[in-house]
Amino acid sequence: MSDRVAFVTGGSRGIGRAIAVALAAAGHRVAFCYAHDADAAEQTRAAIGAAGTEGLAVKADVADPGSVDAAFTEVEETWGPATVLVNNAGVTRDGLLVRMSDEHWDEVLRTNLGGAFHTIRRAAPRMMRARFGRIVNVSSVSGHAGQAGQANYAAAKAGLLGLSRSVARELAPRNVTCNVVAPGPIVTAMTEAMDEGWRRATEALVPLGRFGTAEEVAAVVAFLCSDAAGYVTGALVPVDGGLGMGH
Repeated sequence: MSDRVAFVTGGSRGIGRAIAVALAAAGHRVAFCYAHDADAAEQTRAAIGAAGTEGLAVKADVADPGSVDAAFTEVEETWGPATVLVNNAGVTRDGLLVRMSDEHWDEVLRTNLGGAFHTIRRAAPRMMRARFGRIVNVSSVSGHAGQAGQANYAAAKAGLLGLSRSVARELAPRNVTCNVVAPGPIVTAMTEAMDEGWRRATEALVPLGRFGTAEEVAAVVAFLCSDAAGYVTGALVPVDGGLGMGH
């Protein structure tokens, strides 16, 4: 797969970085975009190199179609079209429904759902011409279970499923798959900063009794991007320790 180019949004840290490294280990040249933190982006690029392939960091705002187009153009001019796309970029603006501002609603929907639409729309024509493509959208257990204080985030993550299944149907005749991965509680800098009581209470809800790791999410994403997953499309794959069972 060394001639395939992968593009990961939100790749500067956490789950996004782990996905970029997993794809690099599978032999892809990996481009990724980041919004603000150039130092973290450089760390991801170095980790991609340590995994044995080339990395390319591109600053982009996925909520802005023009910025997305510029990012893809830079990748194409460097390596050629991306035929593997992972949408991981996301923001949170938590708050109770009755206090949530229009700005916080719009910002989360524009980035977490609109961003995936922008990147898929930009990448799809090249995938169709290549008659090969892998698209994976990173959702959340909140997208199908809901979460108090996250109406905007849960709505955006739920929307990714409808988007993905529509894309899967449209692009299947060109051998392009589109799937969703839905992580549950994952060890990240954000969860590590949370109160110990919250972490213990959350762990108690998970049948496996622990938080997952970014690498466990990345392993599932890497599989869905592989040749071995060629007959998997329109699927929702939970990586949540059983938390979302039955949804």
